[in-house]
Amino acid sequence: MSAAPALEFAGHSFVPLADRALFWPRHGALIVADLHLEKASWYAAHGQPLPPYDSHDTLDRLARLATGTGARAIWCLGDSFHDRDAATRIAAAVAARLDKLAAAARILWIAGNHDGLSGGAWGGEVADELIVDGVVLRHQSERTERRPEISGHFHPKLRRTVRGRSVARPCFAGDAQRLILPAFGSLTGGLDVDAAAIAENFPREYRAMLVANGRLLTFPCGGGAADDATASAATAAR
Repeated sequence: MSAAPALEFAGHSFVPLADRALFWPRHGALIVADLHLEKASWYAAHGQPLPPYDSHDTLDRLARLATGTGARAIWCLGDSFHDRDAATRIAAAVAARLDKLAAAARILWIAGNHDGLSGGAWGGEVADELIVDGVVLRHQSERTERRPEISGHFHPKLRRTVRGRSVARPCFAGDAQRLILPAFGSLTGGLDVDAAAIAENFPREYRAMLVANGRLLTFPCGGGAADDATASAATAAR
């Protein structure tokens, strides 16, 4: 894996990746959230035909990251499949790719509000949540959780104006206790990182974070953070 910035969280060192994922070197674990596999086929089944390539593209990206990081494990934080009936629509080629991925790395499927426990049909293990080194990994953040927590669900996306240029990218959202991952799926939308549904998970100011040009850029959110981000608001995280 090429040089990448480090993110210190809950006393552990992580590597945030530009392609919407998090790597935990200590455990050789690639962490992703909200793959939403078979979303296009769900839309097609409901009368809105879309090109049926989203699952292939998502798995292409996931396989590249797994190879690039040398991941021994892949932890999927829920909504890995777009709905509970994905198994009835998934193409044989996509199922075969999932089997191959599970053979190369230990996959953990954490249940989400969309997919239930459907991930277990394609290898790996299934759980409602995972606790590793005191860090809780689950699909949706729980505001009453006092332990360090990594989750997904909200699809945070940064929208800012930096030096006169509009920026809209999937991002991480976090503070010292909680970290919310961007949606990894190729056919997923995003919720503004400043939206109330995300902000209410943090008691005070939090940060939007994204990787660009090998640097981890951070932008303040909540606590009266300005809508117009200037150069001083986008800083390399130490």
